[in-house]
Amino acid sequence: MLGGMGSIRAAAGWVTGWTAVGMAVLGYHPYAEDGGLYVAEIKHRIDPGLYPWGTEFVAGHLGFAGFTGAMAWAVKTLGMSLDWVLLGVYAVSLWGMLLGVWCIAGRCYGDRRAQIGAVGLVAVWLGVPVGGTSMYLADPYLTARSVAIALTVMGLAAGVWRRWAWAAVAVGMAVAVHPLMGGYGVVELGGLWCVLPRMDSGCPTSQKRDVGHPGLVAAFLLGALVVGWVGQASGAPESEEYVRVAITRYYWFLSAWQWFEWVGLVAPMMILGWFAWRSRIEGEKAIARWAVLVGGAAVLVALLYAREGARVHVVARLQPLRMMQMVYLTMAMVLGATVGRRVLRGVVWRWVVGLGVMAGVMFFVARETYPGSNALELPWVAPRNAWVRAFVWVREHTPRDAVFAIDANYVHWDGEDAQGFRAIAERSVLPDAAKDGGIASIRPELVGAWAAGEKAQAALTKKTDAERVAAVAGMGASWVVLGREGVTGFVCPYENERLRVCRLPVRSRPEPTSQKRDVGHPD
Repeated sequence: MLGGMGSIRAAAGWVTGWTAVGMAVLGYHPYAEDGGLYVAEIKHRIDPGLYPWGTEFVAGHLGFAGFTGAMAWAVKTLGMSLDWVLLGVYAVSLWGMLLGVWCIAGRCYGDRRAQIGAVGLVAVWLGVPVGGTSMYLADPYLTARSVAIALTVMGLAAGVWRRWAWAAVAVGMAVAVHPLMGGYGVVELGGLWCVLPRMDSGCPTSQKRDVGHPGLVAAFLLGALVVGWVGQASGAPESEEYVRVAITRYYWFLSAWQWFEWVGLVAPMMILGWFAWRSRIEGEKAIARWAVLVGGAAVLVALLYAREGARVHVVARLQPLRMMQMVYLTMAMVLGATVGRRVLRGVVWRWVVGLGVMAGVMFFVARETYPGSNALELPWVAPRNAWVRAFVWVREHTPRDAVFAIDANYVHWDGEDAQGFRAIAERSVLPDAAKDGGIASIRPELVGAWAAGEKAQAALTKKTDAERVAAVAGMGASWVVLGREGVTGFVCPYENERLRVCRLPVRSRPEPTSQKRDVGHPD
């Protein structure tokens, strides 16, 4: 796959350099968005005494015991802090993903400029949103999905080079890390086997497994039909409360997408369709055809089975459009290889200007996404975000069994940057609307607890003290986090330019009860 020692050194050098560029452009925010969900579970595995209230929203809900367990084991075994382990695994995941792109481009093009262009464009485009799927080409934080995607791309690279045993091992490891994304990796590898030209003596030929195309799509559609049928037959009708939370995940349903999100779905397929039809490079033609096949199958399943009005939303919960991530990666790889071969060529200043401009645009977008935080939230850099500073104070100055209440939509507030309270503060908190709503959408049995927490914390900052006590004290909360504009007579031992951390009066607080459950489900 990499050739001789010279090729190995070149691959390692270019991939390492582009990984550094990609991280610098994308940024790194380990406690933000879904990263905060994973970190909270890892911390609970390291210290089971954390989060004694509402543990069902922390431990087990992700269903990735292998990933979170391995991370906790690494922290304990290596004697390193969790922050350093997160950073190391994240960097290795990006590196592995870009190495896979390097190997695929090398087989499809056999041209060093194409390889450099392919990896370069993927690296600077890591923050590109994938249609309306609420995903990016790569997340700026570590999750099980990060590792699974890297393994899948490396498995596909092995498949391109006809190392099918290695491909099966890599994709099998992806399944172990993230069953859902790894399962889609199995489908993608099957599609590659159907589409890829046979490679004889290092040269592509015109012999293809075209007969497998309709068979693979039919098998994928049949599988989705069986999953939906089993879901309907094995469970009671979904409650109105669950349907309400499921509909909030609008990206599950194509009928709820905006027109520009449809453009993001169709445009990459059209671009790759053009390459599949017009390209004179057999490998490029094959990889473009593969991406169109994979994307088309995902769209068909979403249209047919992931519907808002379905009796059960089991197929929607599996989010088949996640396979569009590989479509976007292929588009970036093909476009980057084409620009490298035909436009940038061997002229250094063209590479610097061309990729530099694109990197600058994507860096600006990344900074606008996390405007209140450091671009790279590294272990040795003090946090700039006012919310993170408050959450750190909570971790260092409040009892471990404290239960917090915070505005249900706090992750959407200006400057908060979706930083996870649980992961940073290491304290229990009532369920929020956004991230805990996502947990409830894949674990219907948690919908009741989620709805109660969301209702109790709605507009918490705007309430009076009496309303706050009535809303959250009965649920076991002993502290509240309020926006700075909130008017309160509570004792607030910490405040900054954005928010206050306040104690609830002792007489208003019942004794919190532990709410631990043993649950698990893939995200």
